[in-house]
Amino acid sequence: RSLRSGHPWVYADEVLQADAACVDGQIVDVTTRSGHWLGAGFYNSASKIRVRVLSRNANDRFDEAFWARRIRYAVDYRRTVIGQDFDNCRLIFGEADGFPGLTVDRFGQILVAQVLSLGMELRKQQLFALLLQTLHADGAQIDAIYERNDVKLRQKEGMEQGTGFVTLDGLRTDLDGHVTIRENGILYDVDYIHGQKTGFFLDQKYNRRAAAQLAQGKHVLDCFTHTGAFALHCAAGGAESVTAVDVSASALEQARRNAERNGLEGRMEFRQADVFELLTELGKSGEKPWDYIILDPPAFTKSRKTVASAMTGYKEINYRAMKLLPRGGYLATCSCSHFATEELFIKMLRSAARDAGVQLRQIEARQQCADHPILWGVEETNYLKFFIFQVI
Repeated sequence: RSLRSGHPWVYADEVLQADAACVDGQIVDVTTRSGHWLGAGFYNSASKIRVRVLSRNANDRFDEAFWARRIRYAVDYRRTVIGQDFDNCRLIFGEADGFPGLTVDRFGQILVAQVLSLGMELRKQQLFALLLQTLHADGAQIDAIYERNDVKLRQKEGMEQGTGFVTLDGLRTDLDGHVTIRENGILYDVDYIHGQKTGFFLDQKYNRRAAAQLAQGKHVLDCFTHTGAFALHCAAGGAESVTAVDVSASALEQARRNAERNGLEGRMEFRQADVFELLTELGKSGEKPWDYIILDPPAFTKSRKTVASAMTGYKEINYRAMKLLPRGGYLATCSCSHFATEELFIKMLRSAARDAGVQLRQIEARQQCADHPILWGVEETNYLKFFIFQVI
């Protein structure tokens, strides 16, 4: 049923029979009980996702030309939808680009990859080489590819975790793991070896720009600032002051360096604190020193089992933020968990506003940047919810 509706995964409990010829990491045909062909994809007996479908075209041959064509489609798509921001974007977004389990981000002359399926793991060197050929043919210079395969999901696929530079002709393996990028005119240091995920969250690129458009003259509180992206955008956008909060001392230190890099340190304050505790303490004080609050938390849930508790967490921080804002203040809030669906997120915001005794006037409703395309029928690709409100 899921395949027929467009979803590319076949779960283990949906498989009635697997031939002895099915080899982990190799491409198999998927058929109905009656023998009707549904598609072909990567098989892995160690994974709950038993098959990740690659194609529903019976004429496809999974040779080098097939992969080169898929890579060309992905690159051309980014050039179209990102344009001048092609230097810093997600080049490959897993299933949404027909590469199940593969993510590749571009930070200038550095590519950072994450390989989460066995089928991609066995073909990654070929795919990296083809991606380099495609980018070089377009005039893009790539110095290195770094793998961030330090995620537990790989173990569920029967693979070991690990990180390191990819060895291919023409690529460097002696770099320090830092690269400077420019996003919406702001410079950032990206630590692609030690930073979260691939080193920088590219999916909020245009949401940060939208948030900054309201910052002129405002006193901004940026919660879960990480390396300061929203805070820096608001400071550059003319905010009177910006307070950037995160529990991580190392993230705040990088945020400070980013502020100095852009000459914005004079109007920014950095505070190390647990956001839940800080918002609670500020609420008890009765003071309302900020008229613009930004909430960009990490995913509070990564499974359906913990959705209810996650929504409680989302409600808590949004309720506290709404209570802290003066009438007429502004709130930017988001969730990056696809399990916290848009429906659930909106329901939570309505409940938080009701309990806070305020009304929300919606300014914008946004999603992830277009280089993280949403594939209809594959709910996992639709994960980022981003709202900007005036609180009245």
